Amino acid sequence: MAKDLAYGNGVLILQTAIKEVWLGELTSQDTRAFYELVQRNREHLTQFGDYQELVASTLQDIEDYFAAPPVSNTRMGIWRGADELMGRVDLAPVGPGAFVLGYWIGSEYVGYGYVTAACLALMDYGQEELGATDFWAGVTHGNDKSAAVLKRLGFRTVERLAKHTRFHRKA
Repeated sequence: MAKDLAYGNGVLILQTAIKEVWLGELTSQDTRAFYELVQRNREHLTQFGDYQELVASTLQDIEDYFAAPPVSNTRMGIWRGADELMGRVDLAPVGPGAFVLGYWIGSEYVGYGYVTAACLALMDYGQEELGATDFWAGVTHGNDKSAAVLKRLGFRTVERLAKHTRFHRKA
């Protein structure tokens, strides 16, 4: 994966295994595209009770977040072609070598392997560039498609909590 590491205008770019799909670090320049994707997917994003705060965000809220992110996540947009934003995938550091993987994709892009390819690319980056040794993820009960993504990525179930299931994968 390191050979696919690039920077465009100082922004991290990662290629996925799907030729036309790439990851680009989300910045304030992506505010409008991100906001519009969220608005088109309000029902999709909240169907399991997740992302309530995100769908309530205004355009200004999102612009402020991208301009000065409050956390040190690696925040990547999942893009197709030159300018089609499809979703988001993040790595959030939680300890030395440990990262939480988070992701979502617009409803019109579900079922094409885009999330799996995006997560693999970002996890490879995490291992090679950030020293990741462990990946964690949580999936709200009922979100079987998201759990299937994690299983394809080699995660295993480690704990079933009240509202979600926790998954883990060694790097």
